[in-house]
Amino acid sequence: MKYTTLKEHHLYQKTFQRGARFSGRYLSVFVLRDYAAKRLRKEHPEKRYYNRFGVSVTKKVGGAVQRSRVKRILRAGYRAVEPELKTGYLIVISPREGILSVKSTDVERELRRGFRKLDLFASQELL
Repeated sequence: MKYTTLKEHHLYQKTFQRGARFSGRYLSVFVLRDYAAKRLRKEHPEKRYYNRFGVSVTKKVGGAVQRSRVKRILRAGYRAVEPELKTGYLIVISPREGILSVKSTDVERELRRGFRKLDLFASQELL
């Protein structure tokens, strides 16, 4: 299922301030229960819960080209992990400065570790 992106600044701020956090070597993951999930479920064509996902990349990571590459890598890593996650959450991923030298498989491994620590996998038997 295609994920939905976060577009509102207040949702990013709320997730950063109130959400659970995992900090790894290459990235930080912020997770917060989505209080609008019930309303969004009713509006969804398939009547299902889903996660809303956002990426926040600062200028510390590099120039515009590097930031765009990092965003692509983070989205690819998230897409690989997303079918195994619980639904109804706001998820924000923020890369750290050392992410420019890694591949999407390393990011995927780091995301799996973070989501496992945050207890976000739907069933632990898959791991």
